[in-house]
Amino acid sequence: MSANINWKWFAVTLVFGLLAFLASPNAPLGHIWGHDAPNMNPTGLQKVLFILLSIIQSFAFGLGIAFLIFGQPYINAILHGNKNLSTATYLAMAWSLMSWWPHTNFHQTLETGNLSGLLAIEYGFHVTLIFGALIIVVFFLTFIQQK
Repeated sequence: MSANINWKWFAVTLVFGLLAFLASPNAPLGHIWGHDAPNMNPTGLQKVLFILLSIIQSFAFGLGIAFLIFGQPYINAILHGNKNLSTATYLAMAWSLMSWWPHTNFHQTLETGNLSGLLAIEYGFHVTLIFGALIIVVFFLTFIQQK
């Protein structure tokens, strides 16, 4: 990657990561989640760790957006002629970065005792990440066999 491309990736990651952080449930733009997070009051180290987790997930989301914008040519260049697997891998990799931010935020704003909502979150995120990982494994094995 050239320095120009690195700056583009960095800029997109920074902008979308910052927007995601500000749109987290307990942040200034958190109203987008529809209702308030349950009234939990972490203290001391808990609060620091929750904030750090939110920062990490927000910037992973931003990097996922950057990957969606700039990453497909890199994936396509690795697997020549297998457009379906390249596209699936590209999307799986982006999802593996982007999914943590909404996943955590849905958990934070889920009403206590809403098991149907919990199942929807778990299947919508965990299962899709598992399938995405399988796609990435197939991509890797296919790449190794090409060499």
